Amino acid sequence: MYLGIDCGTQSTKALLWCPERGVTFRASVRYGLIEGLPAGHKEQHPQTWIEALEGCLSALVAAGAQLGAVRGIGVSGQQHGAVVLDDADEPIRAAKLWCDTSTQTQCDAIVAAAGGVESYRAAIGNDLVTGFTASKIRWLRDVEPAHYRRVASVLLPHDWLNFELTGRKTTDAGDASGTGYFDVRNRAWSDAALAWLDPDRDLRPALPEVVPAGQPAGMLRSSLARTWGMRPDVVVSSGSGDNMMAALGAGCVRPGRVVMSLGTSGTVFACAPTPVIDPAGEISAFCDATGHWLPLGCTMNVTVATEMVRQVTMGGVDLPAFEAAVASVPPGSDGLMLLPYLEGERLPNLPDGTGVYLGMRPATASPAHMARAAMEGATIGLNRALTALVRLLPAAPEQIVLLGGGAGSETWRQIVADVTELPVVRPTAEEGPALGAALQAAWTHLGGGIESICADAVGIDETSRRTPVRSYAAHREAFEMASDALTERGFFAAHRRLL
Repeated sequence: MYLGIDCGTQSTKALLWCPERGVTFRASVRYGLIEGLPAGHKEQHPQTWIEALEGCLSALVAAGAQLGAVRGIGVSGQQHGAVVLDDADEPIRAAKLWCDTSTQTQCDAIVAAAGGVESYRAAIGNDLVTGFTASKIRWLRDVEPAHYRRVASVLLPHDWLNFELTGRKTTDAGDASGTGYFDVRNRAWSDAALAWLDPDRDLRPALPEVVPAGQPAGMLRSSLARTWGMRPDVVVSSGSGDNMMAALGAGCVRPGRVVMSLGTSGTVFACAPTPVIDPAGEISAFCDATGHWLPLGCTMNVTVATEMVRQVTMGGVDLPAFEAAVASVPPGSDGLMLLPYLEGERLPNLPDGTGVYLGMRPATASPAHMARAAMEGATIGLNRALTALVRLLPAAPEQIVLLGGGAGSETWRQIVADVTELPVVRPTAEEGPALGAALQAAWTHLGGGIESICADAVGIDETSRRTPVRSYAAHREAFEMASDALTERGFFAAHRRLL
């Protein structure tokens, strides 16, 4: 058996996967963000993730799982978070997360030190967006210098969990790609980017070792093996970011497959044999978790938007009732449209963004209309990332493999097919990054090829297939015109000053 762990923004999930029987046990523990922070600040304490992992393991045992059968552990983590440790290896403060948009000033300062965005992109292969880790470290230097002086190690969320499991500080090229100081072409830390981040301090000694794909981060600590009833020789794989592990869980390990995820955030990505650098800077040039590359576009507001409407305007009705309300409204929501930039956006790069409803009138002022407009707006926003990604690929995709909580909605799958004008399907194993983590653990333990492991574990559910039946072309055009006009006129920046 192989244990896959996914440390996300809203919960930590764990599952056990067996090559012969597939996924046999699942567990999850939910948690929230730290409350009371100013607008744009999003934080969690790293200890929250450890407690959630322990809760998941207890739930697995309570359900009858035999942890003594585990041979390998893989960890997936939310990308970009900054876990800073002191010289006693204790967290100095809460981790600033991927969705934290409070560091735009620091982004601007780092890029200015590089001599502009083009020289920054030339050094690492990526632009520096607010969510990346680099600006969070610079923020600590600028805003909390006493904390910054104590920093001995800088880890990502999955690195922190691996450290707790093994006692070794490691990372992988996939997750490291989202820091803003990692050269994706050479799969190495960038001395130039680190110097732009802080010219007065050499940060390299604070960074973890980069473990090659397929190699272990270490062995499970003997104390944890005893506590959890596991063998003394359990291997912990290199792990990776949640997007890289989602790619494994969707079988996206060779060129040709395009995947879209409808989770808290939205992503669209594909496997590539060589680095894919976007001259427009919209698509991130990430490495993947297999030794290839994973060009990826990301939006910050997908189920965030639909959950807001479900809770605030519909009293938290269950998901079937919410979907029925969405389905009761015609495509296009009778002209109601949501720009879902609730607390900033990454594509387009709007750290000051807020949500905007357009087309509100008596005929559309209903919770059902607002719900469908949220679902459509999140999809149209993510379609911009898809369009940018497809421009960089050698061939257009024939279909989209759909992941995430939103993919479970038949109505939402149809909206995705109509907006993208492509067929959409779900994988047979809808376990996402947690499954990818378990598959990587199996690869690390068993050896061989990750492609064959994924081929055996992940298929396509043809019953989920939806094909385009109507056009959203006019809706897409109106959405992009509204977004561009509000941005160009400085609306979002002006509105942020009111908050």
